[in-house]
Amino acid sequence: MAVAELEVRLADRINALEESSTLGMTKKARELAAQGHKVISLSVGEPDFKTPQHICEAAKKAIDDGFHGYSPVAGYPDLRKAIADKLKRDNNIDWKPENIVVSTGAKHSLANVLQVLVNPGDEVVIFAPYWVSYSEMVKLAEGTSVVIDGAFENNFKVTAEQFEAAITPKTKVVMFASPNNPTGSVYSEAELRAIGEVVARHENVFVVADEIYEYINFTAEGHFSIGSIPEIKDRVITVNGVAKGHAMTGWRIGFIGAVKWIADGVEKLQGQVTSGTNSIAQKAAVAAFNGPLDDAKKMKEAYQRRRELVVGKLKEIPGFKVNVPDGAFYAFPDISAYFGKSDGTTTINNSDDFCNWLLDQAHVATVAGSGFGAPNCMRISTAAADEQLAEACDRIKAAVARLN
Repeated sequence: MAVAELEVRLADRINALEESSTLGMTKKARELAAQGHKVISLSVGEPDFKTPQHICEAAKKAIDDGFHGYSPVAGYPDLRKAIADKLKRDNNIDWKPENIVVSTGAKHSLANVLQVLVNPGDEVVIFAPYWVSYSEMVKLAEGTSVVIDGAFENNFKVTAEQFEAAITPKTKVVMFASPNNPTGSVYSEAELRAIGEVVARHENVFVVADEIYEYINFTAEGHFSIGSIPEIKDRVITVNGVAKGHAMTGWRIGFIGAVKWIADGVEKLQGQVTSGTNSIAQKAAVAAFNGPLDDAKKMKEAYQRRRELVVGKLKEIPGFKVNVPDGAFYAFPDISAYFGKSDGTTTINNSDDFCNWLLDQAHVATVAGSGFGAPNCMRISTAAADEQLAEACDRIKAAVARLN
């Protein structure tokens, strides 16, 4: 039986999902590398640093101490307390351990929240550009995505006025990330307070604040959490984890901080789907949240240096429009000047064409902006060695010079 015929047997909710564009491009890059090509992969958002040693030592100790069994659904008590302490220390958010639910990565946490809050037909406002999985998670929750575009001229950020204009009686959730993936944009305290004022005026709207890139913030002002605004505290679900700031992608630890009835709902759902997350990884996360941030600061400095390198080189490429990201580890140039151009064999019609052509011709893996709600752009991960980033940018510049 043909694959297409077999796919018909899949549930409609799965057939309706798009493949993750980041994971899809990473897969293509690996296949090309397996054929012997020297591929520079800048597609996946993964730190290229090792997990700090004190965190690894805590994991080893947990193994020796016998933490081998099932963990509580919402997480070990010491981890929930460590997260509550971290939220108070770093974010001015005062939650108790009972308000924390630990999940298998921040992605899992985001999906849990949407499943718990969204009913069929509810609208979820998404600030674009957005992380590729947001809209697909809304589909799985049977909600409707309402996407608002942040203008390039405003560093891809959505304004409070745009947000309020998008609210309808069906609006249930607004979700966004700051620092942002894919743009690296950071919402200032003033901007988030303005958004918070809109939320305060609409008492049925909840905020899902994705803060996974919190420690990778290059602004002088630093990170501000919308969940710290007292008037809307009970309607903000703060999502974070250890993947980016602590270089712990494979450990799969994320969490939410939320009012207890939402936390209880997430725990109830998780108890039926995954139960508690990895016991050893949880003990490692305790060390991450309770320990020093020296390694996180060093990583941020490296990412900031790489930002300067990549943005500088991308600005030298004719036709590229490049913003300066204030956080995270991505560059997100507008490449639409090359739409309609050709190398004599292939015509570039959109960002997907551009990124696939770039992989084939320059052996540089990037990700098309279409999956992020920004079809004129492409995402470049700067979580790679300086030498690789410099060579990748040089390859891109040389490749596009052949397009006319």
